[in-house]
Amino acid sequence: MARTCLAVILAAGDSTRMKSGLSKVLHPVAGLPMISHVVRAVAAAGVQDAALVVGRDAEKVTAAASGEGLPVLSFFQEQRLGTGHAVLTAREAISREYDDVIVVYGDVPLITPGPLIEARRKLAEGNDVAVIGFHTEKPTGYGRLLTENGRLYAIREEKDATDEERAVKWCNSGIMAINGRKALDLLQRIGNNNAKGEYYLTDLVEIVRLTGGNAVMVAASEEEMTGCNTRAELAVLENLWQRRRREDIMLSGVTMIAPETVFLSHDTVIGQDVLIEPNVVFGPGVTVEGGAVIHAFCHIEGAHIAPGATVGPFARLRPGARLAEGSKVGNFCEVKKAEIGAGAKVNHLTYIGDAFIGAEANIGAGTITCNYDGVNKHETRIGERAFIGSNSSLVAPVTVGNDALVASGSVITADVPDGALALGRARQEMKPGRALVIRERNLAIKAARKKG
Repeated sequence: MARTCLAVILAAGDSTRMKSGLSKVLHPVAGLPMISHVVRAVAAAGVQDAALVVGRDAEKVTAAASGEGLPVLSFFQEQRLGTGHAVLTAREAISREYDDVIVVYGDVPLITPGPLIEARRKLAEGNDVAVIGFHTEKPTGYGRLLTENGRLYAIREEKDATDEERAVKWCNSGIMAINGRKALDLLQRIGNNNAKGEYYLTDLVEIVRLTGGNAVMVAASEEEMTGCNTRAELAVLENLWQRRRREDIMLSGVTMIAPETVFLSHDTVIGQDVLIEPNVVFGPGVTVEGGAVIHAFCHIEGAHIAPGATVGPFARLRPGARLAEGSKVGNFCEVKKAEIGAGAKVNHLTYIGDAFIGAEANIGAGTITCNYDGVNKHETRIGERAFIGSNSSLVAPVTVGNDALVASGSVITADVPDGALALGRARQEMKPGRALVIRERNLAIKAARKKG
């Protein structure tokens, strides 16, 4: 759309019902602050600039909103005198006369670009205000959108509505688009002649009608207009976001055996023909390429999983984990800041941190890369086709060469050359008959304790 557009994002609420030391709009949905979700949506709707109306945690809110690639200018709201007053806090930005001004809220993270784009189209058609509404079978508590001959003539708060108006199931989301050339004049006409003495943005509809303009309604889904005031409502938003994203991913060619048990992050990327078993959590920064298998009960964050790789069950991949094609990280394993080469296997009860594992290497059960000396982290490098026996400890910095073999139970503190066998364990000694002597002694001690 060639028209210029400013988004006024209202994010100055005190968030008292969240019972939190953090501003409401900074609480995450799918690992991303609510305010960031909103900025992404308005940017995708073709907005050029954002005017952010802030209050509590102003610097943090501005920082979160500014990290989404859209120019953001913040305005601090000193007093809370209603939504109309809040929008006028951004008077300086509105006065630049954009073609369109859209007003959105920082606590509506499920909003999509579609309704915003449609509202802007309505302005391009010559309307002065386009209000985004939604239909619900349970309208109690919402303002109603009142229309006549297809034209929106008023938004009526429930407490002020007649019985007939309360029966209307089209509800106000609070989000609207305003003719940018008239926006400042229209907003300045809002009065505070009401019981609370506040300036209501909803009054714009009647002001437009009285000044000879036209206001219309744009439909959106109830789900994407869902706001947040409490922790319980935050959980609802998370559930709605997850359900929507899971469906998108499955439609793209991913199999989820029990999708309701899989939790995704805002930036999770999953390729075609990936299989995800139940109870898997994806933190930020995860890419899973086509054909990989994620078995049940895995936690994955900041990791890249190549085609055909297998993870789990009960595995944890931490930031910096990179699994090459056909590699495997099995049950009760943890991988952090490490590359697992093509076809390499880390099968059981193993910790691999700050390491490089070569192609086709095999890491036995109970192996540990001892990467931390109490102050600094050090790297372990294991060559191609190397075999690390079970219950081995590799004390970094250390290198195990290609085709090398480390005997089970070894503690490796020096580099192992290519093709070498390394044994780092105490020599086994045999004491014939000693086991029977020890057993008889222990039985005697036990009998004496019972008798005493």
